[in-house]
Amino acid sequence: MKRFAVAFTGPSNSGKTTLIVKIAEKLILNHEVAIVKHDPKDKARFDTEGKDSYKFTQTGAHTVVVSDNKTTYFSPKSKTIDEIVDMVKDFDYLLVEGLKTLPLPRIAIFREKIDESYLPYSEAIAIDESVDISAYEIPDRISVLDLNDTDAIIAWIEKNAKQI
Repeated sequence: MKRFAVAFTGPSNSGKTTLIVKIAEKLILNHEVAIVKHDPKDKARFDTEGKDSYKFTQTGAHTVVVSDNKTTYFSPKSKTIDEIVDMVKDFDYLLVEGLKTLPLPRIAIFREKIDESYLPYSEAIAIDESVDISAYEIPDRISVLDLNDTDAIIAWIEKNAKQI
């Protein structure tokens, strides 16, 4: 089985999650898709206080919640990308949000302005019409993608994603 991975990065509120959702919705029609989101500030909340799964996760134990529609795994420890890949196993495309230093082909997303500190970690940038690209010197090795052209971004992913 060929499995491909690509990462997305960019400043807060640049549209990373929105883009990943759009890409996943298209890819999922013909492929198995897995998504990993980095939560560097530990702000994500997965359950409601007082519920059983919340109480279980608060113990610090590895917790698995199974329903008819999904299985959610809570871990009290950070997992490496290799450990996550081993856990998920069944996917054609792995879309990673964040984890800037992870060695994956990376698309940086920008609106309004480009934060050039992301360029050393990126193989492509996705921008919309709010960015004046002529104001920047983008290295030739970096592809410039239209943030609103999901099909073109998927084509870039199919060509450049890392086989894992």
